[in-house]
Amino acid sequence: MNQKKIFERQENKIEELRERANKAEDSLEVLSLENHNLNYFTLQGNENAMTYLERLGYEAADVETMISEKIYDFNLQKGSNPLVPFEGMNGDMKINKVKFLNHKWIQADFTDGKFWGEMILEYYFKENGDLDLTPIASFLYQN
Repeated sequence: MNQKKIFERQENKIEELRERANKAEDSLEVLSLENHNLNYFTLQGNENAMTYLERLGYEAADVETMISEKIYDFNLQKGSNPLVPFEGMNGDMKINKVKFLNHKWIQADFTDGKFWGEMILEYYFKENGDLDLTPIASFLYQN
């Protein structure tokens, strides 16, 4: 009788662990799909955009690093970041965060410490290899 109870407990434990493993697999599948959806509008999640840059002789990760550094370096200059199309009302406007949407556009967040906004930057490499950054749309949140 004792062996039967031990066996039943082990069987119950095995079944419980199977259910937990199945739930974990389901959660992993959901998170994987969510991650795929979140990466849809990113440079490194877009095969066509990466191929475009590779044909120009660039790697997507290198482009992101190089352009991000250039954008953030503008923050180090005296005054506002020249890419931000608004004058700061509470100080200098600086870019806080950038997100590469594809091989042409970047979304950027900026603030002067009190007021903040977002913008879309267009970027491309000229034939001589120089980088061109142009703000094409922007808005300032109302406080």
